[in-house]
Amino acid sequence: MTKVDKISGSKVRIEIEVTKEQFEHGLDHAFNHVKEEVEVKGFRKGSVPRAIFEKKFGVESLYEEAINHCIQDSYVEAITSQNVMVVAQPKIDLDITKVERGKSFKYVAEVAVKPEVTLGEYKNLKFNKLSDIVLPLTVDVEITKLLEQNAELALKEEGTLEDGNTAIFDFEGFTDGEPFEGGKAENYELLIGSGQFIPGFEPQMIGMALGEEKEINVTFPEEYQSENLKGKDAVFKVKLHEMKVKELPELNDEFVTELEREGIKTVEDLKADTMKTLQTSLELKNKNTLIDFAVAEAASNASFELPEEMIKEEKNRLMDNVTQQAKQYNLDLDTYLQYTGIPKDEFEKNLMKDAEKSLGFNLVIEEIAKIEDIQATDEERDVKYAEIAAQYKMDVTQVKAAVNVEAVNQEVVYRKTIDFLVENLDITK
Repeated sequence: MTKVDKISGSKVRIEIEVTKEQFEHGLDHAFNHVKEEVEVKGFRKGSVPRAIFEKKFGVESLYEEAINHCIQDSYVEAITSQNVMVVAQPKIDLDITKVERGKSFKYVAEVAVKPEVTLGEYKNLKFNKLSDIVLPLTVDVEITKLLEQNAELALKEEGTLEDGNTAIFDFEGFTDGEPFEGGKAENYELLIGSGQFIPGFEPQMIGMALGEEKEINVTFPEEYQSENLKGKDAVFKVKLHEMKVKELPELNDEFVTELEREGIKTVEDLKADTMKTLQTSLELKNKNTLIDFAVAEAASNASFELPEEMIKEEKNRLMDNVTQQAKQYNLDLDTYLQYTGIPKDEFEKNLMKDAEKSLGFNLVIEEIAKIEDIQATDEERDVKYAEIAAQYKMDVTQVKAAVNVEAVNQEVVYRKTIDFLVENLDITK
């Protein structure tokens, strides 16, 4: 017997009965599992008869494993038969003192479930039209960046070091009057103004002349990766050997040809291609802005109660993703966070916010799809399979065998629902 009571919009209480027959089966399971490790005088290990085992150890010695087995089986059967969409592990309440062989017993499972969503306004949401015009000045800026990428460094033999110059220098760092590990280098190359060095270091080099020696005073940031240097005052002795300045190539047809871009031979070709690229980029940016607004606004107008267990599980999933990314750089999570400069408690707090936001968006999109009867067609599923095949360089047949059709279906419906929200925005000029 199973009884389901709603506690809130995101939590239920399930009362489940385990019959005496089910419990006896659980005891059989427990005995068959533990007997393999039991040694009783007169019997080979793993071959002690049930009656001898129970006489020596008592049937109660099997209760814990038998109960766990019964709960696992009966809980899965209960949520399946009652169509309970659980989103976390249950909290089990059972008075074990009332469990007795030859009798049924009941237990209660309290569990977080998929929240009920009440939609608010999600169609005809007002939004001011975004500009879709790329200005000629923007094209000029992009081409200047291209020139800078192809610039060469030339020696600067007169004057002093300026912001934007590259310095070649020796340095040695000291804390409390003593040199520290990793604080010394010769002929080090640094772009002044890049922010690569400790805060305050680069500005103090500005104005130095060739051959000049100088002491630079700085304080290591509190979030610095080396524990022994965090927040410490330091003095760097530096000697400037060379100064270099960027020399941009001339923008002409010869420069454009040297870029070796297909179909682009002249300055006019380059400007036209840059305009086209910027236009495509702007359109994509505008589309993403519309998507972000439409989904966020629909979620804001909806009401639902996210169970804390669901948020924590999503947060853990996001953290696993970051951990895997860190492993690609042969880093553990703590070291990775040190490089990013984000304290772990702040990182976890941000992940909780991201998890809550992501779950809310997904729930609302799913509910809108249901209300609007948005479904995936066979053709749309085939297109998605083809996209996956192209992405992973696999045959479509292989993809269909490896990827669950329901996962593909959900992805197609998700994208169609987002498109539906954007198409139904009330965009004012």
